Amino acid sequence: MDLEFYKKQAKLKQKDHRKFLDSLKKKPPKNLDYLTLETHEETFKEIDCLSCANCCKTTGPLFTEKDIERISKHLRMKPADFEAKFLKVDEDQDKVLQNLPCFFLNDDNTCSIYELRPKACREYPHTDRKKIYQINNLTIQNTLICPATYIFVERLRKALEK
Repeated sequence: MDLEFYKKQAKLKQKDHRKFLDSLKKKPPKNLDYLTLETHEETFKEIDCLSCANCCKTTGPLFTEKDIERISKHLRMKPADFEAKFLKVDEDQDKVLQNLPCFFLNDDNTCSIYELRPKACREYPHTDRKKIYQINNLTIQNTLICPATYIFVERLRKALEK
């Protein structure tokens, strides 16, 4: 996976991607949710996240209280101790990782708490959600981090140009 190539491409096409996603917001096609899910599934049949894991290396997920309770219980820690050891409060007052790459990322790009991972990790990169146009800024941001998101936007654009 050539991360630099995809990041460069995403930067070059950022304006085009923004224009395309904004057009979906203004006038969403009737079949957009179906097409979004189909494009997501098609993309992730080809992309192996374990060959990349750039999201886990460069961006920290937001931890909800439920995430903290579930993961700290699994690690046999008190939630407050888990927070003190792994988390910090960011400028938006969200609880996020203190350090990157993610502490739970293994050397082979697997996650040591995969079954218990935070909601934000389970949903990333959000390319299978309904009303994708509601998260345009996040999608644009994710094209710079996640090659699959870049490919997804390119494919969705081509599918809708037909």
